[in-house]
Amino acid sequence: MTLMAGNILEGTVVNITNFGAFVELEGKTGLVHISEVADTFVKDIREHLKEQDKVKVKVLSIDDNGKISLSIKQATPKRRSCKPADIDWTSEKGKKSSANFEDIMSRFLKDSEERMQDVKKNTDSRGRGAGKKSIG
Repeated sequence: MTLMAGNILEGTVVNITNFGAFVELEGKTGLVHISEVADTFVKDIREHLKEQDKVKVKVLSIDDNGKISLSIKQATPKRRSCKPADIDWTSEKGKKSSANFEDIMSRFLKDSEERMQDVKKNTDSRGRGAGKKSIG
């Protein structure tokens, strides 16, 4: 296959830098930027590639100066971790409480009233005598 934008070719990693890897293709060298190495975040490119690795790359562009931009992640088919069809939504319904809205609200109001009464009791008991000094 020829070296044209859009083509997927196999090349050899010849040099690795902090910002990417240089890959040799058909006697020319192109750059795979670190953001084009994998579908996930790449902090250290050396954890993904080594010199002399054979890699499949997609030619992204070739500019007028002869610079070749490459991508490893675009040369490999995308993997989907979870398809919407894999989720069983019917089992989620069974996890919900069988109580209706009115029951839930009445329980909430009852708990709220009890908590408010406890707060008022504690506030009243603290307020009595506190801060009052006898003048003698």
